[in-house]
Amino acid sequence: MSRSDDVLKVHRLAHGGGSAALLDWLATRLGGWTGVVHADPGAEDGAEPGAPAGAVAGREQGQRPPEAAVRGAAEMSARGVRSAVLHGAGSATLLFALDAGRALAAVLPLPHPPDAPALLADAAVPLALVLRAEEAERREARAAIAEARAREAVLHLLMNGRLSTAHQIAEALRPPLPDPMRMYVAECRTGRRAEVAGLCHELTGGRAWVVRCPVYVRHLIILVPADAAAVSADDDPLAGALSAVAPDCAVGVSGELALSQAPTAYTQAFHALAVARGRGERHARFGPGPELALAAHEAGADWAAALLAPLHAYEPRRPQDPGGQELRATAQAWLNFGSHATRLLKVHRNTLSARIRLVETLLGLDLARLGDQAALSLALRLTPGAGRGSGAAAPAAAPGLDAVLRDPRLTEWARSHLSRLTGPEAPAGARATVRTWLAHDARLVPAAAALGVSVPGARKRLARIEALLERSLLQSPSVRYDLWLAHRAEELAE
Repeated sequence: MSRSDDVLKVHRLAHGGGSAALLDWLATRLGGWTGVVHADPGAEDGAEPGAPAGAVAGREQGQRPPEAAVRGAAEMSARGVRSAVLHGAGSATLLFALDAGRALAAVLPLPHPPDAPALLADAAVPLALVLRAEEAERREARAAIAEARAREAVLHLLMNGRLSTAHQIAEALRPPLPDPMRMYVAECRTGRRAEVAGLCHELTGGRAWVVRCPVYVRHLIILVPADAAAVSADDDPLAGALSAVAPDCAVGVSGELALSQAPTAYTQAFHALAVARGRGERHARFGPGPELALAAHEAGADWAAALLAPLHAYEPRRPQDPGGQELRATAQAWLNFGSHATRLLKVHRNTLSARIRLVETLLGLDLARLGDQAALSLALRLTPGAGRGSGAAAPAAAPGLDAVLRDPRLTEWARSHLSRLTGPEAPAGARATVRTWLAHDARLVPAAAALGVSVPGARKRLARIEALLERSLLQSPSVRYDLWLAHRAEELAE
């Protein structure tokens, strides 16, 4: 093979396969070890994550460079020369300087191929360039991961009512958090999320604030300034464009809300997404309807404060253990996402279970029961987040949950909330299906057995009821807590 053929091969490998492919070919071509070594032996221990093993790269992943190569690189650096040859017992080490204290080294048995020095010299320049390109790619990937995590942290803060801290972190990102806003939840294949995010930035003039959902891998959460969003549910060019990216894309849109109402906006957009999946246009705006938190605020504020007082006043025995605010956030995430809350909270499932058990103990609840879950969900919606060890005193004579649900405003809300289940558009047995499902703590298997249908049959019934209510039932965040409270309020009124 001529030198020109070798040079052409080197450049093709550098551009097509990267440093690892080039070094592997050199090792095969020369019949010895080739790799990139540092003049400082400790430098490779601090090499960037993702760099090939063996200094920067050797023929075998994880292979340490030969001692002769490391010693030769250090000596070459100390003498300030660009190339060197060291002879040992039965081998020769050839070194050519690259950059940043690195050298291309080859440890070859004697006699080595006569064209080895020329081949290594020709390979040094393209190898140095491809190493820089690979390092730049790794830095860019790490920066993208860091930004994604920062955006996720901002979302987590918004969902827990920490607006000030969220704004402080978001200042380092662009664009600023919109207020007021509409929240869009776009569902698509993971490979399409970058395309959907780019289209959203384009259509909103770069004003949309986009974050990948930490719980559902197919979801993007998009905060759009209210003045950039559509003014009507029937005419939403942004939602229409996002849902048209691919046949499996769907988009749910919240109402116009203040940034402080981000948790409500997310729930609304999630419910709208459940409706959008069954529509031909694949997008939907959250349907108007009575809001439980508004109806129950005056009657239930004291009850909620009393229920959550032990949680808000909780002081952990050890500094590293979660305090009241963190336990509150854990309970909120678990109610919304169940076992998937581990993805949002970045904790192990055993840690999540232990925290939920502690919340049960503090509040005297059995969170395996849907009724207690519904009570906690309502209480969290009716109270602002409390800081660690706030020690807020509970109202002296707070009412119980049943007393709250007997309030005429709650009775009116319940009847309005349940009216669709018995309306002319309701499928046969819709009310009985929902009542049975709730009586079995929203668990599908026992509910199907009680209804005398298969599990897929029960799931199909509930899916039809989702479309009727324009709310998500089967996937969390679910409206099951509100349905349980509405049924209980109606029972008490009767």
